Amino acid sequence: MSERQGFILHAKTRPEKAEAFEAFFRAYVEPSRAEPGCIEYHMLRDKEDPSLFIFYEIWETQAHLDVHSNLPHMQQFLARRMEYLERDFDIRPIEMLSASSASR
Repeated sequence: MSERQGFILHAKTRPEKAEAFEAFFRAYVEPSRAEPGCIEYHMLRDKEDPSLFIFYEIWETQAHLDVHSNLPHMQQFLARRMEYLERDFDIRPIEMLSASSASR
């Protein structure tokens, strides 16, 4: 089993906050992808329910994920998340069984 840490996170926003949530979080995607240890980092939006955002992340190790989670902008996001969300995150740990398709 790999040291890699992966998860799928569902962020169910209040419908009137969906656009603001997207604008707020979109700025974090590229900097997160550039962090050491980031293998995959995707922000997705459900086509049938535009208030549902899905994040797919794979990190090389738990230590890389911990560094990412403790960066000031991520701590700010965590502190402010409930301004946007209908309910708190649903986070599901996953195991990456295939090679990354990301070109690095």
